[in-house]
Amino acid sequence: MRFEELPIPDKVLEGIKDAGFAKCTPVQAQTLPEALQGKDIAAQAQTGTGKTAAFLIAVFSRMLAMPSPGKGPSPRVLIIAPTRELAVQIAAEAKLLGSHTGFSILPVFGGIDYLKQREAIAKGVDVLIGTPGRLIDYLKQRVYSLKKTQFLVIDEADRLFDMGFISDLRFLLRRMSPYDKRQSMLFSATLSNRVLELCYEHMNMPVRFSLTPENVTVEQIEQGLYHVSRDEKIGLLLGILKREPDGRFLIFCNTRAAVERIDNLLNDSLPDIEEYIRLKIPVMPVTDEMIVTGYRKAPGHAGKKGIGLYGKKPREVQTKGKPSRTGSSSHGARRSDHRPVKKQPPRHHPHPDRS
Repeated sequence: MRFEELPIPDKVLEGIKDAGFAKCTPVQAQTLPEALQGKDIAAQAQTGTGKTAAFLIAVFSRMLAMPSPGKGPSPRVLIIAPTRELAVQIAAEAKLLGSHTGFSILPVFGGIDYLKQREAIAKGVDVLIGTPGRLIDYLKQRVYSLKKTQFLVIDEADRLFDMGFISDLRFLLRRMSPYDKRQSMLFSATLSNRVLELCYEHMNMPVRFSLTPENVTVEQIEQGLYHVSRDEKIGLLLGILKREPDGRFLIFCNTRAAVERIDNLLNDSLPDIEEYIRLKIPVMPVTDEMIVTGYRKAPGHAGKKGIGLYGKKPREVQTKGKPSRTGSSSHGARRSDHRPVKKQPPRHHPHPDRS
């Protein structure tokens, strides 16, 4: 299905063209016809299926078709994401797809200027994208309101649950406009009972979709899972690096601080790291955000021997992962920890940002 076949306004079609999209992905082809009619959506879709573009195209199209509630403290759209990396990614795609609409788009999350974000929200924004902690913080300060918000998007709902954001999520939803006065869309890698319970409680008879790909991983990527303690991770990492001296490595970390620690470790432990870089066979620790924002550029190809390492919490729902896709055989190694990577604040005190 082509986007021109759907009732999408010209301003949004121009943004789609700028993004280089021509045909709908399966998740877009199934959800867009319903979402463009104003129906609530609950979709099971993996990362990389085009779900972000699906809900952004639907939201922008509906915003152009519906009258604005007028100036005030309420953003027209609220998009909730579990991590700052995902919030950055959604904002970047929103600015591209919505570049001809004139809508103001603002991501908010921890780790950057608090007052600057606060002032930007206070001036008024059409599309507010953020992590639960920072969104709640500003909401409690009455910097903005959700009483007149017309559209709600919850992305990676299962991950929000796994990271302990359920109390925060319900806090936000209870302060929104009534479920029958807004359009809500939820996307999740799995539609578990707890996710469906949230749908039934805070959404208006959502249309359910299940778009699980036949192959949830790239066939040419060999995957492995290592169950190790926190203290054993570095030893395992060094062992893999030494075992594949001619390989290229993309190591995914949860935070930039972890990237810096591994950078320092590898420079000390592997004196020939500069040689790897000169030969364009780098060992590169990154976060998702670094790839999305271009803070660090990933290798173009993993070559004949490539390994992608990324952390996984013990009870996290496993999705397709993010090893590099190449035209040759590669390896994806997952490493599990018996303790959370990051300590979470108590659930009864939801306002600190935990992104």
